[in-house]
Amino acid sequence: MRTTVSGITSRILSSNATVFVLLAVIFAVVFALNPGFAEPMSLMAFVKKAAPLILLAIGQYFVIVSGEFDLSVGSLVGAQVVIAALLIDGNESATLPVILLMFAGGIVVGLVNGLVTTLLKVPSIITTLGTMLVLYGAIRWLTGGAPTGSLSTAFRAAGRQGVDDVPLIGQLPWALLIVLVVGVGAVFLMRSPWGRTLIAVGDNDQAARFAGARVWWVKTAAFTLSGFLATGAGILIGGYAGVTAQVGEGMEFTAITAVVLGGVVLGGGRGWVVAAMAGALTVEALFTLFNQLSVPSTVRPAAQGLIIIAAVAYAAIDRARRARTVTETHPTPRHTDVATP
Repeated sequence: MRTTVSGITSRILSSNATVFVLLAVIFAVVFALNPGFAEPMSLMAFVKKAAPLILLAIGQYFVIVSGEFDLSVGSLVGAQVVIAALLIDGNESATLPVILLMFAGGIVVGLVNGLVTTLLKVPSIITTLGTMLVLYGAIRWLTGGAPTGSLSTAFRAAGRQGVDDVPLIGQLPWALLIVLVVGVGAVFLMRSPWGRTLIAVGDNDQAARFAGARVWWVKTAAFTLSGFLATGAGILIGGYAGVTAQVGEGMEFTAITAVVLGGVVLGGGRGWVVAAMAGALTVEALFTLFNQLSVPSTVRPAAQGLIIIAAVAYAAIDRARRARTVTETHPTPRHTDVATP
């Protein structure tokens, strides 16, 4: 037991510690500005709002740690919610079939992204950018700028409701329980052989391939998980916020911001899924702080951009340092001329 605790402590005190410290500082400032935010009901409302981003960050983590990007998740969330509203249109009996159809669609989108990237060798940033544009076009075509239909009460339960009459907190949101289950599953998945292979592929896919790893399959599975979790995020955000033509817009960049804020290195090979989840909470807490300070909403994209630029710079410096360390440890042998006898 002592070994396990010390192992967890050492991971938290590693380079990933920054995001946890930053999260604590932001919450402390928010609590100071608005003491009512520390009330259980307010914190549970915050969790409901942050839950979709946490799911997206977990999915984006799988893709980024493999050395790729997924820019399609925001548009996938929007398309899923809009299509669900069209198909359900307030009919409670249609809820479960539509949810199953949504998950199937998310898996197909992720699978296509993965196969195009790995088998056709198209850079993932181009592949998923194309998917993003296709899905945004579909949303505009289906809605004409004004979504029709409505989500059922059962559909919205996951994002808005929870277990009532819980001591101290009142209501335990279903969204929190879903995030906890997915988070624990992600931790165990990353400790499995597939998770270790995913890290190895992101660090050096050529070396992983020579070691016998099926690189194309590992990366395709990461994209598929991203599409699956984006669907879950769509269900939660649809339940919490309802249906608009702008639902999901820009969430792909917010998810990337959350992941890099959690210390996951762009380019792959390094990162902890729990820190990526903490990054999502930190981004949402930062937006809450902006609201408390009455900061214009136009500042949000600038803040996200600065975080991503800083993460890219850090990744480049870190890779250069690691390459220099390897060179110094294993210097290239000098070639000496040998006289021909």
